[in-house]
Amino acid sequence: MKTYNLAEMHGAPTMSWEEVTTRLEAGFNQAPGSQDGEPGRYTTWVTTLNADGGPHVNAVGAIWFDGSFYLVTGPGTRRGRNLARDPRCALSLSVREFDLVVEGNATRVLGEELARVAKRYHDHEGWPAEVDESGEALTAPFNAQTAGPAPWHVHRIDATSAHAVQCVEPYGATRWRF
Repeated sequence: MKTYNLAEMHGAPTMSWEEVTTRLEAGFNQAPGSQDGEPGRYTTWVTTLNADGGPHVNAVGAIWFDGSFYLVTGPGTRRGRNLARDPRCALSLSVREFDLVVEGNATRVLGEELARVAKRYHDHEGWPAEVDESGEALTAPFNAQTAGPAPWHVHRIDATSAHAVQCVEPYGATRWRF
């Protein structure tokens, strides 16, 4: 991994990737108004690429789990069709300490990994997701309005780069290339 201090000219220290992942592992409840100092609305966004190369951005209920971000989408949604055609994407997240953008490729999750992610959503995120009969997607009594109808595919974002802007002392901005 290469680390770049984007705020060196301001005398700001470089953030460590470990500092970022430790904060992500502590959790970030995305329900509006759920955390002190949070903006009071969902703050995770994913950008996928339309067929013409233009961006498509929308809010998602992504989770950080086992060192990666995971997101859910219906295969018939624009986001789902975009990821099936071109896995390049970016996910952005705001927490009290920093704003983070992770760029990479989305990989569809299947098998045991899908079961572990479903359990994580169920046990830690309050979403009663379970693997459907096909063993290749999730189902639940409800989901976000933008996810489309069940079943839902799960994608892991395999990061190629990330950058963060620290919003608290000592402030700063850092980029990582993986």
